[in-house]
Amino acid sequence: VQLQASGGGLVQAGGSLRLSCAASGRTFSSISMGWFRQAPGKEREFVAAISWIGSSTSYADSAKGRFTISRDNAKNTVYLQMNSLKPEDTAAYFCAGRFWGGLTIRPNEYEFWGQGTLVTVSS
Repeated sequence: VQLQASGGGLVQAGGSLRLSCAASGRTFSSISMGWFRQAPGKEREFVAAISWIGSSTSYADSAKGRFTISRDNAKNTVYLQMNSLKPEDTAAYFCAGRFWGGLTIRPNEYEFWGQGTLVTVSS
């Protein structure tokens, strides 16, 4: 499975962005998906995850109430809607997937990763 993240960019504080992650193959509906981010000089951190059928979601405390993860299995795509962005949200954002797995915040439990898409929030 190959993942392709897109949608990053430069936005002012308080603005919104929607990230997309498109997956190749016909197994997307079997894959739980997550979003992670990594700021310069920091470790990769969990942002949000969604189960393979989309019935369950999980969010980092920093994302709760501002970010929404969703998926469209017909389009093999997972989304991360980010509202009320803050300068501290500036990071490279990565999507990741794992087959049939439950929701997890641990990056080493994901089997495949997309390339990062850069989000820069100016103050």
